[in-house]
Amino acid sequence: MADGAGALDPGGQLAAAASDCVHCGFCLPACPTYQLWGEEMDSPRGRIHLISQVLDGAPVTEKVTTHLDRCLGCMACMTACPSGVRYNELIEAARAWPEEALSGADPAPEPAAARSVRDRAVRAAIFATFPYPKRLRALTGPLRLARRAGLDRLALRGAAARYAPELAGSLRLAPRSAAGPGRLPARIPARGPRRAVVGMLTGCVQRVFFGDVNAATARVLAAEGCDVIVPPGQGCCGALSLHSGRPAEAARFAERTIAEFEQAGVDAIVINSAGCGSAMKEYGAFFGRAAGGERDALAARAAAFSGRVRDFSEFLAELYREHGGPRAVRQELRAITAYHDACHLAHAQRIRQQPRDLLRGIPGLDLIEVGDGGTCCGSAGVYNLLQPEAAAELGLRKAAALRATGARLVVSANPGCSLQIAAALTGDGGDPVVVAHIAEVLDASFRGRPLSALGVTAC
Repeated sequence: MADGAGALDPGGQLAAAASDCVHCGFCLPACPTYQLWGEEMDSPRGRIHLISQVLDGAPVTEKVTTHLDRCLGCMACMTACPSGVRYNELIEAARAWPEEALSGADPAPEPAAARSVRDRAVRAAIFATFPYPKRLRALTGPLRLARRAGLDRLALRGAAARYAPELAGSLRLAPRSAAGPGRLPARIPARGPRRAVVGMLTGCVQRVFFGDVNAATARVLAAEGCDVIVPPGQGCCGALSLHSGRPAEAARFAERTIAEFEQAGVDAIVINSAGCGSAMKEYGAFFGRAAGGERDALAARAAAFSGRVRDFSEFLAELYREHGGPRAVRQELRAITAYHDACHLAHAQRIRQQPRDLLRGIPGLDLIEVGDGGTCCGSAGVYNLLQPEAAAELGLRKAAALRATGARLVVSANPGCSLQIAAALTGDGGDPVVVAHIAEVLDASFRGRPLSALGVTAC
């Protein structure tokens, strides 16, 4: 291994993970970008081959970076892989290489070729905005006004689509309506005898675009006997940074998140965003890989923290199993409903059955399976901003699969998926379909509210 490549993988863990790939091809039909283009280098095994070449001393060129950037990070390949390849670790590490190349830490003789100036500027703007709710909130008003004025449609057809596709993508995805409730109380008491004390992450995109989801999550947890603690000092969990090859930035966000919830003294940390939950469950492994000296204590804290992280549906399933079943009474909700498997829930966290069980527990709800095998919708964190054309194509495919179910209600467990799917269903010209979070649907059932309150027409 070349000296520069050794600096990228000092312990040899990446090379070992890459060597687990036997190039069997089981990942190919599971990979959305291979489905789109049929290009070997845009498949998981192709990207692993590129990663292995870099670890053997090849430069991180713009071509290599392009294929790595085209990966959605959906982890469908990990579900399909019979060899247990840790693709998540490989792609997260490899995505950091262009950044390291630009700082002179890469073996490439011309490190600046790894990313264009324009690409770096776009990424800098995204990561200076999305992990910071106040900054993100400041942009929502102008984006909504632009959509209402029809500028999103003009952008998709005009010069912006060619010269500023990221801007056109932002306009397409921006919510049309204002966000719901703002800051939640620091403590929401359990209804009836307390069964657990849980912390709740409010998130960045979730907090700004989907305040109603956070409010519904807190009400559902309280109705099921949980004191809900909402640490007021919490910020970004670092998921977007971790999954986009910005490990130092992710570490700062993660360390702050760990400290905030440690002070809260909760039994579990409940997450209503699949991408955030996936990242927070990775904290232990993430800091463990960087452990040594003073970092050992942080790695131990991170591992203990990750052990208490639960997805919303996962937590309710455990609560029911350990404390005598559901407490809240479910009222009837009649709707043909499709559940969308968020990639970071189904593939990264292997949580598929729990949300379906929760939905099937609602009287009258007709749950229909989507016939696309759970293929990614194209959201994938900030992928739909950085790779808008591929994301739009995947969004249209997802919209077609959802419409084939006849559903009037689509249920998701991730804010990025909700934005992406809502935009695709609006843009395909079909009948209106409402996209809601599973917490909102449960909350409506618990409170006896009709689905029309979420915008669902009778079906």
